[in-house]
Formats: sequence, C-alpha cells, structure tokens
Amino acid sequence: MSDSEDMTEFASIVERIERGEVPIKNIERELICPICKELFTHPLILPCQHSVCHKCVRDLLMLNHEDSFDAGSECSLPGSPRSRVPSPSMERLDRLVRSGSISSPGWRRGSVTPRVTAIPCPGCQHDIDLGERGISMLFRNVTLESIVERYRQAARAAIAIMCNNCKPPQLQEATKSCMDCKASYCNECFKLHHPWGTPKAQHEYVGPTTNFRPKVLMCPEHEMEKVNMYCEVCRRPVCHLCKLGGSHANHKVTSMSSAYKILKEKLAKSIHYLISKEDQVRTQITDLDVLINQTEENGQIAERQANEHFERLFQALQERKSEMLRSIEQSRSRRLDQLRAQVEEYQGMLENSGLVGYAQEVLKETDQSCFVQTAKQLHTRIQKATESLRTFHPSADPCFDEFVLDTSREEMLLKELCFGGVPDPPLIDLSCSRVYNEATIGWRLSEDHLPTDHQVLEYHRLEDGEGAGAWRATEPIYGPSTVLCDLEPDSLYAFRVRSCRNSMFSPYSPEVTLHTPPAPAFGFLFNDKCGFSAERLLLSKRRDSVESVAGMAFLLAAERVQTGSYIGLDYIIGDMGITQGRHFWAFRVDPHSYLVKVGVASDSKLLEWFHNPRDTSSPRYDHDSGHDSGSEDACYELSQPFTLLTLGMGKLFIPKASSSVSTATACSADPVSRVLPMPQRVGVCLDYDAGRVYFYDADTMRCLYERQVDCSGTMYPAFGLMGSGKVQLEEFITAKRLTF
Repeated sequence: MSDSEDMTEFASIVERIERGEVPIKNIERELICPICKELFTHPLILPCQHSVCHKCVRDLLMLNHEDSFDAGSECSLPGSPRSRVPSPSMERLDRLVRSGSISSPGWRRGSVTPRVTAIPCPGCQHDIDLGERGISMLFRNVTLESIVERYRQAARAAIAIMCNNCKPPQLQEATKSCMDCKASYCNECFKLHHPWGTPKAQHEYVGPTTNFRPKVLMCPEHEMEKVNMYCEVCRRPVCHLCKLGGSHANHKVTSMSSAYKILKEKLAKSIHYLISKEDQVRTQITDLDVLINQTEENGQIAERQANEHFERLFQALQERKSEMLRSIEQSRSRRLDQLRAQVEEYQGMLENSGLVGYAQEVLKETDQSCFVQTAKQLHTRIQKATESLRTFHPSADPCFDEFVLDTSREEMLLKELCFGGVPDPPLIDLSCSRVYNEATIGWRLSEDHLPTDHQVLEYHRLEDGEGAGAWRATEPIYGPSTVLCDLEPDSLYAFRVRSCRNSMFSPYSPEVTLHTPPAPAFGFLFNDKCGFSAERLLLSKRRDSVESVAGMAFLLAAERVQTGSYIGLDYIIGDMGITQGRHFWAFRVDPHSYLVKVGVASDSKLLEWFHNPRDTSSPRYDHDSGHDSGSEDACYELSQPFTLLTLGMGKLFIPKASSSVSTATACSADPVSRVLPMPQRVGVCLDYDAGRVYFYDADTMRCLYERQVDCSGTMYPAFGLMGSGKVQLEEFITAKRLTF
C-alpha cells in the first residue's frame, strides 16, 4: 500500500471517529480515575502523562490543610476562562518555612503544604515533582473531558436534556447547546435567541450537553497566553513567550498544527493497527481462556496429588507409630512380669510366709532320715535366697532408654519437604556484607539456579551468643542485596536469607553473624588541601583512596643522604572534623604496604606541624624514621599532633605502654608480643567526650588497642604513608559524602 493510500485510510478512520461511527463502548476502565475510582471529573495531565481528577490532586496536596493556600482552580468552575490553578501565597509559605513547619523539600501525606510539592503518581508509582506552583502547572486534559462527557451522554441517552428557555407546559427537548451562553435550546428557542445578522449568530454551539467548560488551554507560566506551539524536547504545548525567553528558549518547537497533524496520524495509525489485529486479539483471548481452564484443572490435580503424598506419609507414620508403641508395650509387660515374680520370691522370705514358714515347719521334724531327705533341697533354696539378698539385682531394668526416639533429622526433612521446583537456598556473601549503624547484606545464588521471584532476609540480635528475640523478616527483596536500618551499636546480629519462586520458599541459608560498630559511622573523604603532598601521594578522583608513590623529592632527599636512603612520612587527613560524640570509621590497608600509620589528628597543632620546615635528609627529624633512639615513646605527644597506630608488611604493631595507655591494653616491652597480623579492615572509634581513641579489627569488632588522646580542638581522621602503601576508605563511610 502506497503512502497516499495510507493517508487516505487514516483520514477515513479519523472521520469515522469524529462522526461517531466508531461507537464508545467497553472503555469504562480508561475513563476511571486511579484515585477515586470514578469517572474523571476535570482531569489534569501529570508530567508522566497520566491523568488524575483535579479534585483528587487537590485533596492529596491539601489534606488536613485547607487554609494553607487557595488550591481551587478556575478550571474547576463552569465558565472558567483559563485552565490553571492560582499559585499559593508566597507570604504564607515563607511564614511556614520560617516557623519550621516545612522540614523537607519533598511533600508527604499529612505534612504542611511545602514550597516544593511532590506526589506519587497512582498510575506508574513514580514521584512527581509539581514545583513551587503545585497543580497550577498542570494542563487540563480537555480531550479526556470530552470523551467522558460523551460517555456520560451515551449512558444517560434515555434522559433528554430539556430547553432552558421553554416555559411549562410547552417544555421542549433541547437540540443544541451554546458554549458562549452556557444554555441549551430547542430549535425554535435557538432561532429566537440567535437571529441571523447579530453577534450571537457567531456563538459556538454543540449538541445537547451540560458541560459548558471552555476548550481553551492557557499557558501555566504566562497566565493570559494561549498555547500555540509544541515543544519537541519537553513534549508539551507552550506559548510564544515560553519560546522567546522562557524555560523553552533553547528547545526545538514546532507549530501546533504540525504537531496536531503528526500526532493525529500516529494515533490513527495505532488505532488502525489494533483494529486490523482484532482477530489475533480474539484468538489470544481464546488461548488465555484455555490456559485459565488448564491452570484450574492442573492446580486441582497438583492439590490432589499433594494430598495423596501426605496421606501416604500419614499412613506410613501411623503404621510405624503402631509398631513402635507395640514394641514398647511388649517390653513393658515382660519387665513387669519379671519384677512381680521377683517381688513374690522376696515376699516368701518374710517370716510366717512362704519359704521361711516352710523351713520352720521342716525344723519340727524329729525323724532324722526324713529331715535329712527334705532339708537338703530346702537348704539349697535358702542358700540361693540368702545369696540374692547379698547381691540384690532387679530382674528387669525400669529404664526405657533404648526406646528414646530422635526425630530431629526427620523433622528437618519434613520442614524442608518441598516440590521439585523449589529454589536452592542462597548464600550470604561476606565480601559484600557490611554492618555499621546500617547493614548492607548481599547474597549469591548457585550457578545453576532457576529464576526466583524474590528473597526474604531475616535477622535478630544476639545476646551472649544466644538469640534475644524472634526473627524479624524484611519485605520481599528483588535484588542481590538490601540495607537494614536502626541496628543497635556494639551488638551481634544473626542473618539468614531464603528465596521464593511461585509461592514456594527455599530452605534458609546458613546463618551469618556480624558485629555492629561501637558508634555511628562517620562519613568523610581525604582532604587534598591541608598539608597534602601531591608529589608523593596519589589521590583518587573520588578522594576515597590514597597511595604513596616515589617522586622527585624522594630522589633529591636520597642524594643528600650519604648512608642509606630515607624519606619521611607523608600525612593526609579527612575533610570532616569531630567536635563531640562518638564516631567510627573503617578502611583497608594494602597488605603489601611498607609503612602506614592511622589514627586521629588535632587541628590545634596541624597548622604548626604542616608549615614547620623540617630537614627531610635527617633521619632524626621524625620519630617515625625507624631510628632506634629510644626516645620515640617518651616524646610521642610532644613531637607531633597525631595519635597513630602502625601497620605495614602485613603486620600491625602495637605501641609501647605509656602513662596514657589503659592497663587493659598495655603490652609488654617485648617487640614480638606487640606484633599482630594485619586485619583485612581496620576500624577507628573516637570518643571525643571521653578523650579516648580505639582501634578495632573491623571484621570481628575486636578492640586491638586504645589510648587517651587530647580532644581540646577539632579532631580529624589522620593517615601517614612512607614508601609504597595504599589506604582505601570503606564504601559505606564515603557513600553519603560522594552522594552529596
């Protein structure tokens, strides 16, 4: 088909729609507001192109605050000359801001109307920022209004619209409605009130209607200007002032007639495609009906089969239960019989009963031969009874330990009983799981796993290695990780996760325990201004890692040194300071680093320290030179403004004990006992108010070393590097700063 034939067919479709030959039917759901669930009333177009009733948007923005500004729109009133909502009172909003009623840039339900308003679109669930002017910036959806009105007229076709000028009892049905007079007329009254040759003859008239709202779009930014152009960048109508000097000055715009033609052709083409595919849609609907029936039948079959499996399990358990209970009953009866027989035997030993009484009667026999004949067998019996008294032993064991049933394995199997398509349990990935005052927990699935719908993470706090409460579950998670908030500091938490597919849950992953830091996370980046040596330190673009590199200064210093080669520590500090409270941060030191010192620095001495000229060729200008003068610890506080811990070559070196070190962490003078393996992650906690700094293994949260520190000024995280070395801040520490 040629382009001309296509255009002719599209034009025919448009004409059929405009003449009403394509009936309005089965479109109720397209005309229902997603908020009030009723037919649209004065709909507005959101920036995401979804439509919402004007009243619904107003109610969302003005909930519980009707007097903050006049949110009523002229377009909501019959006869409105413009389709915009008046702006809120700036004086009122400024007063609200000053009073602290508005605390955040976004709007949420129940808050006082803020300067910048935002609502979630009920159609796509995206946050819509309406700007300072709120709903006054939204266009009317005039086309949708017209469609709703036609639908309502079709729904009430049996109820005629009567002429507003006829007098009873000659009241006639209206045939026309004047949009300028805002009234309906029968043929005679229309000719009478709109005679030829008068200005009223030029009025716009339509079929009988009760909606007299003008079909005129005014520019929201320029109150008295009609929109007459279309911005192709923003995809919205604009006026000529917007193009000349407004927000669309540099945008590509086209004439409204051109945009009208293009969009109308696209829409007609789309409608033509849908109409041409009507048979295909009906076939697909039939296929879906078949699938619905198959789903119902297969679901019933699966349910019946599951019931049969469980019935067989119940039957097997019942049979096994009967057999085991029968065994217990037989053993109990046999033991009782043996014990009762032993009781009867012992009762016979009592005086005047049984064996003793019989023996007493035998003793009365005077004939010697008869006595000997009877007494020999009786004596044997009495000896046997006497022996049993000396070595008493019950004839049966009353304990039934051999009948104790351990069903823990079977119970676990039953709990994990599942269909063949159950997903495999995920595994928590410790390499990407971190806990601070928030926790980032990540997991991975097996390589041959089937697709899953979502995962659920459960966690609870442990006390003394035991659970302190029930497991708390998160909402469904549709990714490989999640963030948990409001964890208690200095606490041990257990985590586990499981997958779900088609409403079937996998077994839980093995539990993982992680320890939260002793204080909230302190966010900072490296400072490249204060004392930073660009010649010897290489800072990443994100300022979250620093590396020590050799430079010209190193060569010049080595040239002046006659014996050996020496270069001093290069320091770098954080760009955020601490003046109160407890704070924690963590980082990684490259295990191949030669020498790295980490800790805190005081601003009261930083300027003096960084600006004091020092002889870098002298091995004694810095106590960190490695020169064993014996005075390193004695002049530690006086020589520099830092409190630092030494790491390097895969080791961590604990400083010598001094008066400022607590007895709990004081180490012996033996250097070997003060060397520990370097942790994968090092944590530092500064308690500014208590004047103490703590160093941790950040993976286990085990305190390695602590000491007193002078917190008279602002304290900064401090790092010193010598030789090759690298320090990488933890992502959680830098995340907020990088986002900002």
